[in-house]
Amino acid sequence: MFKVIFLDIDGVLNSNFWNDNHQKEISDGTLIDEEKIKLLAQLVNNTNSKIILHSGWRFWFNSELKPICKVAQKLVDLFRYEGLAIDGVTPDLTTEEIRNTKKFSLVKAEEILSWLKLHNDVSGWVVLDDLELHNEQIERHQVKPDQKIGLTVENIEEAEKILFR
Repeated sequence: MFKVIFLDIDGVLNSNFWNDNHQKEISDGTLIDEEKIKLLAQLVNNTNSKIILHSGWRFWFNSELKPICKVAQKLVDLFRYEGLAIDGVTPDLTTEEIRNTKKFSLVKAEEILSWLKLHNDVSGWVVLDDLELHNEQIERHQVKPDQKIGLTVENIEEAEKILFR
């Protein structure tokens, strides 16, 4: 049995503080906030959880979770520095229309629940995502950082409570 953190990146490991002032940099992933990664590492270490990427960033990794672009490599390097690793990704249930309109939040809950159905050895799980995911079951397990701030100590405390319910 193991615990899982379903991790979104934008709005969680970075924030609108970065977005407002550095549009290009945020879109190419260079402005991941290292302090937010340290908070994530605290959560992982305190709960002995695995990280499952459910962000659009998951498309920047191959099937063996190896980075396929510089942005993903930078994320992996920052994670490695804090002793973190990406342990898996959620399945892609998007349609062409969702990809074109960038309304990924419409399928994120279904992707998480699909992943959970395939892994019945999960003893606890939390979703770190700044977006509304349109699902009551997910909502009971979700911590929603303020996208203007990103992950906070209070978010970590809330996530720990959810993981140890």
